[in-house]
Amino acid sequence: MRQYTTAKSQNPDALLFFRMGDFYELFFEDAQVASRELQITLTARDRERSVPMCGVPYHAAEAYISRLLRKGYRIAICEQMEDPKLTKKIVRREVVRVLTPGTSLDPGIGSEQNNFLAVLHLSPADVADRICAFALLDISTGDFRTAEFRGPNAAAQCVEEILKAQPSELLLPNSHALPAQAETLRGLERIRTHTKVEDWVFTADYAIPLLQRQLGAHSLEGFGLEGHAHAAVAAGALLHYVRSTQQLEPGHIDSIRFYERSQYLQLDQVTVRNLELVDTLFNDASEQTTLFHTMDCCLTPMGKRMLRSALVRPLIDADALNRRYEAVAEAHAGLIEREELRRALTGILDLERLLARLSLDSAGPRDVLAMGSSLRRLPGVRAALGAFRASPWATCLNRLDALEDLRRQIETTLVLEPPVTLAEGGLIAAGVDEELDSLRTISQSGRQSIAAIEERERERTGIHSLKVRFNSVFGYYIEITRSNLAAVPADYERKQTLVNAERFTTPELKDYETRILTAHERCIDIEKRLFAALRAIVLEAAGRIRKASAVLAEVDLLANFAHLAALRNYVRPVLDDRPMLEIAGGRHPVVESRMEDLGEGRFVANDLYLDASLPAPEQPPAGPSLLLVTGPNMGGKSTYLRQAALLVILAQVGCYVPATSMRFGIVDRIYTRIGASDNVARGRSTFMVEMTETATILNTGTARSLILLDEMGRGTATFDGLSLAWATLEFLHAKIGARTLFATHYHELTLLAEQLPRLKNIHVSVKETPQGIVFLHSIEPGPANKSYGIEVARLAGLPNSVLQRARQVLRQHERAERHNVAVETEAPLQLTIFTPLSQTVLDRLGAADTNSMTPLQALNLLEELKNEIRDAQPGKDGAA
Repeated sequence: MRQYTTAKSQNPDALLFFRMGDFYELFFEDAQVASRELQITLTARDRERSVPMCGVPYHAAEAYISRLLRKGYRIAICEQMEDPKLTKKIVRREVVRVLTPGTSLDPGIGSEQNNFLAVLHLSPADVADRICAFALLDISTGDFRTAEFRGPNAAAQCVEEILKAQPSELLLPNSHALPAQAETLRGLERIRTHTKVEDWVFTADYAIPLLQRQLGAHSLEGFGLEGHAHAAVAAGALLHYVRSTQQLEPGHIDSIRFYERSQYLQLDQVTVRNLELVDTLFNDASEQTTLFHTMDCCLTPMGKRMLRSALVRPLIDADALNRRYEAVAEAHAGLIEREELRRALTGILDLERLLARLSLDSAGPRDVLAMGSSLRRLPGVRAALGAFRASPWATCLNRLDALEDLRRQIETTLVLEPPVTLAEGGLIAAGVDEELDSLRTISQSGRQSIAAIEERERERTGIHSLKVRFNSVFGYYIEITRSNLAAVPADYERKQTLVNAERFTTPELKDYETRILTAHERCIDIEKRLFAALRAIVLEAAGRIRKASAVLAEVDLLANFAHLAALRNYVRPVLDDRPMLEIAGGRHPVVESRMEDLGEGRFVANDLYLDASLPAPEQPPAGPSLLLVTGPNMGGKSTYLRQAALLVILAQVGCYVPATSMRFGIVDRIYTRIGASDNVARGRSTFMVEMTETATILNTGTARSLILLDEMGRGTATFDGLSLAWATLEFLHAKIGARTLFATHYHELTLLAEQLPRLKNIHVSVKETPQGIVFLHSIEPGPANKSYGIEVARLAGLPNSVLQRARQVLRQHERAERHNVAVETEAPLQLTIFTPLSQTVLDRLGAADTNSMTPLQALNLLEELKNEIRDAQPGKDGAA
């Protein structure tokens, strides 16, 4: 318990797994926590039950530890550092590793997922040119990246990138108080585990040299970090934490990637969530509704992770996209060559995670053999790549190291079916070590000699039931039943007495026992040494393995795109220099796939045309830059909006798209204002969330952006919402000019098509039948003539009495409320909404014969109507 207390004092914030023989034991509060979270029995070490205790078998501990890590706990592993057989004192124990949610090698993490550890490094908020940096590391794959931002929005940009990576643990400087900057760092509280690190770790004098030593470089210039000291410090601080928790050097981390947001199409966390790119919008929804699941036909874990990363960071480099299109086109055209390549990729396991397990000393013999079997597939991949000529395929072929020397080393060192652990022995193949082969011969011949001793002793004693047996407590012995004790020779030494038998030994048997057991133990020692040498050889090739893994990921991704294009009739997008988006016969990839899986018919394809090009002076615009989409709920407006975004994302990933044809200009950022939800914890209502997201769009959108706005202004009063939506449309048209899809139920907004030359009305079509409405899901020009809200409510199952009353109220409002919408000429495209006119005024206007009326009569009538309106509104000055 003194050892336990010492280890616990060194790791007060971790659950201490204390090795005692074949169990990991937990005591005091740790035991109570583990018992509750793992649902295991809580017992006690003393009669007074003042020391609560629980434990798990050491060979099954990994599953229990993984469950605790997923719940956000830290785990300290305290191991026995001595062999109990070789000491007469209490075995010395030490904490050998601290496992945290961000540093675990949890086998429960999906092969397509990363388990990122993140660190945030902020310069003081009062600095004029503020610099904020972050770093991300997936210790299970060696994926290491960093970035930094400057200016007043630097912190928000860092937070956005961190949240997009969905890390399981966030590191912060010890002096940093998250609540003090809650508004700036909004969203970080969603990360389950926050860990404080000493402030001195975030100094350039400590962190940068540490990073250089890890990467084996005298300068960080070759990694793109020259002049980015804050990013380098963040990465160094993260490495410090990994080294201190793992208590060894993570040799597989030999590279880092610095990236700029401008290198990728920007997708904020709201857009990634709204479009369901990699995760579902609702926790109880099926993962099959995500774009990643729909597009994932990759054959390797590395390819799956690259696809997932690509979907949230599409490219904006036209040359890189065209190269990918060429590669996909060649593989799409060559069925046999494509399938040969995919067949060669089949069976390649997760080389990155196998390497990480080896580097962190968590790998067993079967992990190394799995790596060897995966490397065996690489020559086949190289041969299949040789059939292609496009530059990406040729580049991959030149970069792919087959690692045949490493594969031969693994296959010649290990047996075909090695044991799970080193302690079992029998993992090293014959012919690797002469001493090992000699000891194995002794062991095998010794066992044969034991059988010979049994036969000889039966003949000598005449006891035919005599048996020579072995157990781990008494070693080898001769067992004779009580009825034959009279025939026992005098040289037999009694060893154990049983109820019906006696056990004996002889000098000869003792000699064989010593030779056999000594040989077996010596074999285990030699095999451990040889396995350690093999592990060192593999780790020396860590850089080569990681480069090969990266090439395999890219090959798998491109082959996957070609496979999907052929399987689902996708077409090649065409890049255009103009900021336009032209889609013929576009289909929503996720909805179409789900409909096919569920046998729900064919998806209704639709066209889309947007052109945000600035027209020449005195020339009409090339096309609409803003489409106003109207129509009933359930008609398909949101699907149409999302479809446009998803096709752009697929095109800028380098994939073919579900359409008849597609031509587009590079999009720099996609914004979405879709749906609404409140955030009570942050004191933000549904409408406040909606306005915050809209503000982001209006403040940062550019002419190269793609903007999707769905049902804006519905979270407040009707006139407030309509006014905000109206003003937003004017701003988007006049100030930003981006390709925009704006879905709304405010039919008053359709009047703007007469005022805004680059706005066009479209609607989702509906067919009215005596039985109700039928959604046709097709897009047609012009505004919708009504919203069909009551009909949709009927389909939802509202009681008939409610529906009938709603129709009565609707008819009353349609008769009583007539809105007059006018556009003032003094200010460009300004909206003025009048109050409803009285029925008397409307009746007089309707009865007036304007064809026979003189100008003077018309002016008199206008003056009378104006007075009536003024009289009907007390307190108004009538100046309207």
